[in-house]
Amino acid sequence: MPRLSHHLFQAVAAGRRLRWLPSNREQVLARLLVKRAEARQAGLESLEASLREQIAWSLPMRRGSEAAMPAHDDEAPALDDRL
Repeated sequence: MPRLSHHLFQAVAAGRRLRWLPSNREQVLARLLVKRAEARQAGLESLEASLREQIAWSLPMRRGSEAAMPAHDDEAPALDDRL
């Protein structure tokens, strides 16, 4: 009879093989937003704060002269502090 530790090892190894790999930044951001919403709903304030930092880090940034360019009227409004 196989030992319990062997079954546990097999389960962990199988979980690692099925690991989610994002193909672009948008998928990462979408997943972080869902996790943040779940943390907020569960009342996990420190986890939500950590996820907010990760979300801010994952947002695309404009550098140099791009940042000084005026926004176009057809662009979506800027995100507010509800993120």
